[in-house]
Amino acid sequence: MIIDPSKTGLEKVLRDYQIEALKLIWANTGEGLTSREVYEAVNKKLGGKSVSRASIINFLNAMCDEGVLDFEEETCKGGMRRKYAKGLDEDGFKRYIASTVLDSLMRDFPNQTVEAIKGSLDSSQLRNLHD
Repeated sequence: MIIDPSKTGLEKVLRDYQIEALKLIWANTGEGLTSREVYEAVNKKLGGKSVSRASIINFLNAMCDEGVLDFEEETCKGGMRRKYAKGLDEDGFKRYIASTVLDSLMRDFPNQTVEAIKGSLDSSQLRNLHD
């Protein structure tokens, strides 16, 4: 994951097609979506841009490895396929990103990270941290 502080929202850590793929899965209330379903919906949403199916599959599998998405395997005509479903909802994903970044910063720059956090919070927010 690469963080771009100049971007806003999920664009700080994800590409446009990745955001669309996650939004699609988060909105799905069924039994999960196949990579083909995600691929087709994302490319339709992107309009003139397109992303390869391999990019979609690689992203979905990486999100499964991170625990962001869940999957079930099912038998199909060509062998086996995965149906992807949410593991974390959008709010949980945002907490995961924040936690991952902070853990990394605390590991590499503990004193500077604590000072930066203190410097970015006002006095009432600092008091709430102690509660």
